[in-house]
Amino acid sequence: MNIQEYFSLLFTDYTLQTITMGTAVLGAVCGMLGSFAVLRKQSLLGDAISHAALPGIALAFLITGTKDSTVLLLGALVSGLIGTFWIRGIVTKTHLKSDTALGLILSLFFGFGMLLLTFIQKQPNANQAGLDKYLFGQAATLLRSDVWLMTAVTATCLMVVLLFWKEFKILLFDAEYTKTLGFNTRFIDILITSFIVLAIVLGLQTVGVVLMSAMLLAPAAAARQWTNSLGIMIVLAALFGAFSGVLGTAISASHNNLSTGPVIVLVAAVVVLISFVFSPGRGILFRELRFRKNRKDLQLFKTLSFMYNIAENHEDISHPHEIKILNNFQGFTKKSLRKLEDENYVTIKGSRWSLTKEGYTKAANLYNQQTIDTND
Repeated sequence: MNIQEYFSLLFTDYTLQTITMGTAVLGAVCGMLGSFAVLRKQSLLGDAISHAALPGIALAFLITGTKDSTVLLLGALVSGLIGTFWIRGIVTKTHLKSDTALGLILSLFFGFGMLLLTFIQKQPNANQAGLDKYLFGQAATLLRSDVWLMTAVTATCLMVVLLFWKEFKILLFDAEYTKTLGFNTRFIDILITSFIVLAIVLGLQTVGVVLMSAMLLAPAAAARQWTNSLGIMIVLAALFGAFSGVLGTAISASHNNLSTGPVIVLVAAVVVLISFVFSPGRGILFRELRFRKNRKDLQLFKTLSFMYNIAENHEDISHPHEIKILNNFQGFTKKSLRKLEDENYVTIKGSRWSLTKEGYTKAANLYNQQTIDTND
């Protein structure tokens, strides 16, 4: 099945509809909440929380003896929240920085989770088969009830973001000022973090523990390259996340032996790469083009200043001079001379040039500005 056949079956096949809807909703909510993690410079938070959720899944299975997804994800949610509050406690109660705390909790919880999974796999109970799927995810196991749960969480997140929009925005960019306004910054911080934990837990079944942080951060990182507005960034991140989920699912379904989670992450990585290169504001391509243009303009204005110094020695500013005089200037080229003529800064007759009134005024302003900068 190719991608075209996939999209034609999307409107009739129940399984494809469920998986596509699930990955699209998951991508949207991860992009929306990931924007806050990126702007708060907590990029490792998603990685730490997703890894911290693993022992919760294992413990939930050991306690109940079943692989009910609701029970397992509830265990993951509790474990993820515990890991999150441990991180907060380490940062506030010790002299360790947040990145150190995140690394400690990530390794500790993930190691404990792997130990529990190894213990479970060696038990005679055959019901434990498939728990390792939570490491890399298995989108094919999504049920329509899971999709509705994701949709409900996404709608709740959206309402909370709209309700606390002013508080979230102020806290992101100036936490100290938020305190002076009387807002409970601790409550707002816990609220944001709790929803991030919830979104990560919902994505474990689809993307898995190992790759969930990429699903959280990649759409937000891509959206950040296109705008300076928080609202637009959140909308773009949600769209990029949903797009990555749908296209990743389509590619995975149209090829054999391609896991959906890793493919979704790779699509999101491509979106990030395109954004880093082609975004008009921060993209590498446009930044390089602006750099080259600025360098050419600088060289052009240096040539014009040099011509101004020559013209200043004559009473008549329009007095013609030989072009070969400009050869004494290191940066002079015939191309720059033609460019100055096109800008109506100079006129060229035969082998002679002269400044126009517009060119003289421009050069005088450049010269005066250069003199002020030198004196400063």
